Amino acid sequence: MVLTGRTGLVALICVLPIALSPWPATAFIALLALLVIAVAVDIALAGSTRRLRFVRSGETAARLGQPVAAGLTIQNVGRSRFNGEVRDAWPPSGRAEPRTHPLDVAAGQQIQVQTWLRPVRRGDQQSALVTARSIGPLGLAGRQGSHRVPWEIRILPPFLSRKHLPSRLAKLRELEGMVPVLIRGRGTEFDSLREYVIGDDVRSIDWRATARRADVVVRTWRPERDRRVVIVLDTGRTSAGRVGVDPTRADPGGWPRLDWSMDAALLLAALASRAGDHVDFLAHDRVSRASVFNASRTELLAQLVNAMAPLEPALVESDATAMVSAVARRVRRRALVVLMTDLNASSLDEGLMTVLPALSAKHQVLLAAVADPRVDRLAAGRDDAAQVYDAAAAERARNDRRMIASRLRRHGVDVVDAAPEELAPALADHYLAMKASGRL
Repeated sequence: MVLTGRTGLVALICVLPIALSPWPATAFIALLALLVIAVAVDIALAGSTRRLRFVRSGETAARLGQPVAAGLTIQNVGRSRFNGEVRDAWPPSGRAEPRTHPLDVAAGQQIQVQTWLRPVRRGDQQSALVTARSIGPLGLAGRQGSHRVPWEIRILPPFLSRKHLPSRLAKLRELEGMVPVLIRGRGTEFDSLREYVIGDDVRSIDWRATARRADVVVRTWRPERDRRVVIVLDTGRTSAGRVGVDPTRADPGGWPRLDWSMDAALLLAALASRAGDHVDFLAHDRVSRASVFNASRTELLAQLVNAMAPLEPALVESDATAMVSAVARRVRRRALVVLMTDLNASSLDEGLMTVLPALSAKHQVLLAAVADPRVDRLAAGRDDAAQVYDAAAAERARNDRRMIASRLRRHGVDVVDAAPEELAPALADHYLAMKASGRL
């Protein structure tokens, strides 16, 4: 049972005759009885919420930052007309609009309403209760009931770095010789034979082909294709820090490092798959949270965004030993292992640095980290004493970051440390440079 504002207004009006009556108590009881009877009649004549049937429809996946419609078909299987409103509730992060839908459905008919979601977070948006409220013909009271109509919409990563893909694919075509440019550097896969020119490495001479011809012939090489690239996403506590701005919202508050790493991983995966390499993915902190292995090149991106969507930072210290063991169990042959983590000196010293020699001995390792642009802004402040102290702390943090990066490079690990918006293109460029130099 629900009461409307009209009931309160009628009760307020009844105060006047009670105040003017010579028998106020009698007038109060009489008017209260009349109001209760009117409310009871109104409730009895209101449409039953139990005689409504609900059916969901609409999309089950959408990218973060894009609106998505959730359809709801409402059928009145009762004998009386249903007049009122219905609310299709979703989590607050779904930003569902409108809040309520007016409803006027005759007996035996059905109507469809749409609730638009503009989610501000990745993950699975699950519908809450559908609440229907019917109002009687007098407008004093009505009935209310809630129904559970399950529906789930998976909000996928937006892949904003997709805009950098065409330019990197053009560089890749140049690298592979599809565009006639000269690229110096030795690859590892045989390409063709050509005549020897001064300056060529004598180790590239093909003596059998030279014996069959009158001229000296050398082999030419190109970067090897069908290599394995394993992207390892650290979902531990360091991935929870918010940096940069949130490009999908009007009131940017910063994305977590995890989301920036996902965006860079998607661009690298798209580029590597176009280059003919085989891409695998693993999300790990203390345990494996998600994985994509042996996916076809046509299904790779779809499987990646679907696996990344429900991931959230775990507020625990990542177990580097378990992470490396998980990679070793899945990947037998030599591969490029791309670690998406943070250059945090304390966590790396206690975790990754202890197992890095074993990993780099078997695989080529590349560490990609998201730098916090606020540190650079703090380091530039000199206006007052407080800013000077902030600048000193920021400079020390930057020095620690440079030192840990230098230590990683001494262990044979490549490091890409860039601002949030620059990490994806910087990682893609480093991958292409490794291809061009024959290191991959």
